[in-house]
Amino acid sequence: MLAIRPAQDRGIANFGWLDSRHTFSFGEYHDPNHMGFADLRVINEDKVAPSQGFPTHGHQDMEIITYVLQGALEHKDSIGTGSVIHPGDVQRMSAGTGIRHSEYNASKTEPVHLLQIWILPEQKGIEPSYEQKNFATTEKQGKLKLVGSHDGRDGSITIHQNVDLYAAALAEGESVSYTFAPNRVGWLQVARGNVQLNDLTLSAGDGVAIAQESLIALKGTVQDAEVLLFDMTA
Repeated sequence: MLAIRPAQDRGIANFGWLDSRHTFSFGEYHDPNHMGFADLRVINEDKVAPSQGFPTHGHQDMEIITYVLQGALEHKDSIGTGSVIHPGDVQRMSAGTGIRHSEYNASKTEPVHLLQIWILPEQKGIEPSYEQKNFATTEKQGKLKLVGSHDGRDGSITIHQNVDLYAAALAEGESVSYTFAPNRVGWLQVARGNVQLNDLTLSAGDGVAIAQESLIALKGTVQDAEVLLFDMTA
């Protein structure tokens, strides 16, 4: 089963400095039919104006992954972490027992375009922590590169949930395939460009819930397409 979540059907929040699209219910956008999928709770596509951002706010018991597509996002938190997240970086922040942080566009002239992803943790009340790694485009070009996993294998960031997160960059005509183990489901998010998933044609912002599928095939249909693939417990 492949169920498309079209980009144009997502929730919208536009505050001038922030233009956000919500794949699942978030903030003032509530849709009981789209409350998440498996352990995936939030996928927000955010565009933040120069020198603007999210002031200090709190989170608890959530795995928060930031994936920057363009520009740079500055991060500061209450456990002493400060960093700038660039394209190719994958940042994981485990909110656990509670954490406060801020996120700002690090540029005074250019917008920042990012995906913010929330995953439900396997247990509540863990110690807050942070991890950030860079994955060059060459590592993802024409292949599914593991960038996040429960055990941090193959150099991926560690996610406190039984989730494997892959990223792929696909030029026109490049293709990859992926096999799901029994009792596993997937979510594909098109970050940029256009791709074909089996017999479905998808564009930037589209998401697809994948269930009861043992094998999927992905193909780039324009230059510089980029996707994220989540493999999760059913």
